[in-house]
Amino acid sequence: MQMEHSESTAFSSSKLPFLAITALLLSACVTSRVEDVRAIETHISAGEGVVIMAKSYHLGNETESKFISCVGDSLGRGSKRLKVVPNGAFIDSLFPWFEPRTAPAKTEGLATLMARPGVAKKIESQGVRYIIWLDGNTDRVAGGGSMSCAAGPGGGGCFGFAWWQNDANYEASIWDLKGQESAGTISTDVSGTSFMPALIIPIPLIARTQTKACKALAEQLSIFLKQDGSA
Repeated sequence: MQMEHSESTAFSSSKLPFLAITALLLSACVTSRVEDVRAIETHISAGEGVVIMAKSYHLGNETESKFISCVGDSLGRGSKRLKVVPNGAFIDSLFPWFEPRTAPAKTEGLATLMARPGVAKKIESQGVRYIIWLDGNTDRVAGGGSMSCAAGPGGGGCFGFAWWQNDANYEASIWDLKGQESAGTISTDVSGTSFMPALIIPIPLIARTQTKACKALAEQLSIFLKQDGSA
């Protein structure tokens, strides 16, 4: 049994150059599409900003908090950065009007909400001009291949090839709190295929679809909101 393992290891070692070439030739494949639909002209004046909220709880599937944080961080950096108000502080300051069960599901409810005592004043004091409602998720939609790993007295290793495809689909609905209407929507669809060849050592080649979707959505949001003016 030890002898059999030794032969297998020698064979695998001779294939290491092949593994290196395979890793160089293979790369995670990512395709993306971003679309926006504008309902009104938008701009942000000095002192105005945005707050990013999860819209998915209306559907019983909360948008990943790390994706919301990623979009917020991306919007708040760079030469085109926007003022991003932390959603936790925003929700707490307006309790209970933006809790999951009481937040307006459509812009038709904005007029009623803004008419409540103190609501408009608290929103204005935080400088929030737009609410960005995020909805969506990242799912594994396909995969294949096989891989086996074993260990023996002389060592261990893995052999095989696996792949999987993730789709990241997100939509941002932008509400103008000053005009109390929808400014439009931006959607992003990112599909990526990851690979993991293994000949003794697995080498993951990961398609970071969610990260790509975050950056693409944040970039388009910055353009969308600053198209007709800048802070």
